[in-house]
Amino acid sequence: MFQDLTFQLIGGLGFFLFGMKFMSEGLRKVASDRLRNILSHLTRNRLIALLVGTGVTALIQSSSAMTVMVVGFVNAGLLTFKQAIPVVFGANIGTTFTAWLVSFFAVFKITHYALPAVGMGFLAMVVARKPVVRQWGEVLFGFGVLFVGIGFMKDAFMPLESSQRIMDIMVNFSRYPILGVLVGTIITVLLQSSSATIALVQILALNGLIDFPSAIPIILGDNIGTTITAQIARIGGSTGARRVAWSHTLFNVFGTLYMLIFLYTGWYSRLIQWMVPGGIGQNNIMLHIALAHSVFNVFNVLIFFPFIPAIQKVVERLIKPTGDVVDFEPQYLEKHLLETPPIALEQSKKEIIRMLDLSGSALKDAYEMYRSGSAELAKKVDRREQAVDNLQAEITRYMIDISMEGLEKEEAEQIPVLIHSVNDIERIADNAVNIVELGQRRNDKDLSFSGMAIDELDGMYKIVVDMLDDVSRGLGADDLDAAREALIKEEELNRLQRSLRKSHVMRLNEGSCNIISGIIFIDCVDCFEKIGDHLSNIAEGVRGGLRWDSS
Repeated sequence: MFQDLTFQLIGGLGFFLFGMKFMSEGLRKVASDRLRNILSHLTRNRLIALLVGTGVTALIQSSSAMTVMVVGFVNAGLLTFKQAIPVVFGANIGTTFTAWLVSFFAVFKITHYALPAVGMGFLAMVVARKPVVRQWGEVLFGFGVLFVGIGFMKDAFMPLESSQRIMDIMVNFSRYPILGVLVGTIITVLLQSSSATIALVQILALNGLIDFPSAIPIILGDNIGTTITAQIARIGGSTGARRVAWSHTLFNVFGTLYMLIFLYTGWYSRLIQWMVPGGIGQNNIMLHIALAHSVFNVFNVLIFFPFIPAIQKVVERLIKPTGDVVDFEPQYLEKHLLETPPIALEQSKKEIIRMLDLSGSALKDAYEMYRSGSAELAKKVDRREQAVDNLQAEITRYMIDISMEGLEKEEAEQIPVLIHSVNDIERIADNAVNIVELGQRRNDKDLSFSGMAIDELDGMYKIVVDMLDDVSRGLGADDLDAAREALIKEEELNRLQRSLRKSHVMRLNEGSCNIISGIIFIDCVDCFEKIGDHLSNIAEGVRGGLRWDSS
């Protein structure tokens, strides 16, 4: 009997988790890149960010997937830590939707339709030609498998309905809620799914193996256990990613701690029973559990939502920046300055120079990585490139906002030139990443360069670095002489590129150069030349007074 129960429970749980994963992935495919756009564009306002977190989590049916997504976006610079906190709060509310979905199991006997859903979903996945139909087929297939798993778990627990040992354990849970919290935490950590834990509790309650007061502590522990996924996702991530994970953990832990007071007094269970008409019975206990899960998370958000700035400061003090720190957010683009467009335009130039400095820093690290093969330097280049990408979007958006204000003709003519300069700077960072990739290929194949080749690359690199300094001075002080110096260096860079290509061919003919090493060498030379082209574009803009029609 015990073996049959165990196998059926494990199998049912496996079906449930597989169905949940399949359904979540199908829904994410249907939503596609809209999830990314929603998160990155609608999280400026805390309330909207909360609603976005709630809605997206309810859509993809996984708070774990949502928090991991948020951690990833913060790590990539698409969201700031400040923007991420309300999204994570919303994820806690959105995840309660799963408990309501499972509740329909008892009310509408959805298992009767689970197998047809599996069949129709699979048919759509195999037969449909349109990708969107196949994706909805995945959703339907996952939905059906999920409820097949619930049916197996329900059947597995049926023989335990009269077990006195089980009854004694549940009595202890209701008498000592802290035990239930620990059990809920451990189960969720092991299963890596808060939805699975809640479903187990609901099925136990449906079979009469656990009463409602005993279920509530497990639900609270489930909220603590689900934070482990974000903690795993933040490993090796940025400071912001680590802060998001810890804010999620602290939010759920402190929410559970103060709720224990209401559990020990019995007030919370009585509140939920008061909210649901009629007494607790087999037909509605799953609804009671779903409501208890939702009320806790909604109430917890209402309590902590006004204190998000304070939570942000506390977590920032607890989680200090470590290693290489790159600020992804603009430092000079103040919204209130848009009312004075000339000042806003000057602030944009300052941000562009900062963006150029980041690209220059990425290039320096990239070339050092090219020569040394350091993996840590590769990570630094990647972080700077992500920051540059983010600044490109922010600066462009800010200058478009400026253009909608009342600008003088001369100032308005600067906008398109500056936007093109921003794009050139972004491509400089892209070429830095290309140099890193060349360095990784060189390192993987254990290739070496001759001393002459290294000296030639060093010479070309020095010219590019000098050009960066000239362009930065030209932009910062409208220094036409610095812009001219950059253009002279660009001509020298072009001559050097042609010369290095010829010397490379000579070394190949003499047999003193490995062919693959030579290809990587020339690719690096070409990257430097392309960076010089982008810098010369910016210098031309400075020399022309940041206007296209100037000579």
